[in-house]
Amino acid sequence: MAKTDDRSTPPPLPAPLAVAVADSHTHLDMQSGTPADGLARAASVGVTTVVQVGCDVPGSRWAAELAAQFEQVHAAVALHPNEAPRIYLGDPDGWSGQQRAAGGQAALDAALAEIDALAALPQVVAVGETGLDYFRTGPEGVEIQKESFRRHIEMAKRHGKALVIHDRDAHEDVIAVLLAEGAPERTVFHCYSGDAEMAKVCAEHGWYLSFAGPVTFKANQPLRDALAVTPLDRVLVETDAPFLTPHPYRGRPNAPYLIPVTVRSMADTLGLHEDELATAIAANTARAFGY
Repeated sequence: MAKTDDRSTPPPLPAPLAVAVADSHTHLDMQSGTPADGLARAASVGVTTVVQVGCDVPGSRWAAELAAQFEQVHAAVALHPNEAPRIYLGDPDGWSGQQRAAGGQAALDAALAEIDALAALPQVVAVGETGLDYFRTGPEGVEIQKESFRRHIEMAKRHGKALVIHDRDAHEDVIAVLLAEGAPERTVFHCYSGDAEMAKVCAEHGWYLSFAGPVTFKANQPLRDALAVTPLDRVLVETDAPFLTPHPYRGRPNAPYLIPVTVRSMADTLGLHEDELATAIAANTARAFGY
């Protein structure tokens, strides 16, 4: 009999949180099972709200449609930083990893116009994830990413929506663009990956930091140091599911129902009771996304 691959097996349900919280960033469209099932599992352990995040035009449309269907779902819409150069250049290493014909400025403008229309919908609470990602994009894509980022910032401010930041290997440039353009009043760093000094800079500007599974990894003490210096009223939690599953389930499928694992690890880092942290996270998420 073939042995079951443990890495493909979903982790067990954790003990429920006594105080309900929100998963501030998830991708239900990339997870196994139906969204209804995933939302029910999450609710059974005290994760009663999720922000479904789009990364391209079809995914953003899907997010908006899901949020219109489920009261506990709010949508964020955007072109992921890797998607913008893919549209412009036909980059095979973009968000989807699929080659497409280079579309140039007209194609990028058309895609951003669709995101703009979606951002006006009432069930869409945020523009994002947008920002900069230098991990997969070469030098030829940097300026395209920056242009897309600037246009998302303008969009968020014009529609009065939160801005959700994707920042990978681009800390200084992300902050420079935000300061040059003027960050929206409600700005969220998704899956925060900076150090404690950067966290202090973010706090000075009133930006929210959302922590995901990596904050639970043993090697990531600098990330826990960043959490420790973040004002409690600016702390969020997320899964980024199906990615970034928290310890001890790293490498297995992630989903919103695993938020309690990360919350408890964060509470230990901060020396707080999990109920106190959950209460703060619930209020912070509602304030950050305006729901």
